[in-house]
Amino acid sequence: MADPVAAVAALDEPNRRKLYDLVARATCPISKDEAAAAVDLPRTTAAFHLDKLVEMGLLTVVHERRTGRSGPGAGRPAKLYRRSDEQIAVSLPDRRYEAASHLVTDALVEAEQTGEPARVILNRRAYEWGADLAGQAAEADASRGPASNRVTEALARFGFEPLAEGGSILLRNCPFHSLAHRHTELVCGMNLCLISGLLDGIEASGVTAHLDPSPGHCCVRISQAPSSRSPSVSR
Repeated sequence: MADPVAAVAALDEPNRRKLYDLVARATCPISKDEAAAAVDLPRTTAAFHLDKLVEMGLLTVVHERRTGRSGPGAGRPAKLYRRSDEQIAVSLPDRRYEAASHLVTDALVEAEQTGEPARVILNRRAYEWGADLAGQAAEADASRGPASNRVTEALARFGFEPLAEGGSILLRNCPFHSLAHRHTELVCGMNLCLISGLLDGIEASGVTAHLDPSPGHCCVRISQAPSSRSPSVSR
């Protein structure tokens, strides 16, 4: 998947947008010849824009034989285009409401199955997800670098917009902003466990996450601590 902002920006070109809309509405994959004829473009121009949409992750290429024949003499499969199965969303500032909905839904389903309190499950799953995100961050930053850099880079990658201030790291953005306003205790508790899992996952010793709400910032603050400790995920 290309950068989602770049993918959306690619549709600002009028001919590219026409081609995308054409392919998206089609009931079956279409060829570049069909696309060019439908939007009245030269074949080479249509092919260029279609392949750019594939590069951006908006379309997918499939190869099929339109003749219905197979085996020797059936000819080469045609290169066809269809809409990608990828979902592209752009939010400025960065918001992760779909991720929150999956966490909450999974917690409710598990609670019904096990009888364990849903909030306990939610916090545990958030912590585990944070640890998984730490693994992704480590893969993206093979150098590993200083611990302080790994903390801020991992938080920035998830959209928290970290800002070092004295011995603390303030988070200028909450990916669950509107949810936190409506369900502050639930969502901030989930957020604390997520960030704590992230910190433990990148082995960020000497810092700890705690709730410290302030206007214009995420409810979680990261501060220096004598020793790192995991949060209670049962709160």
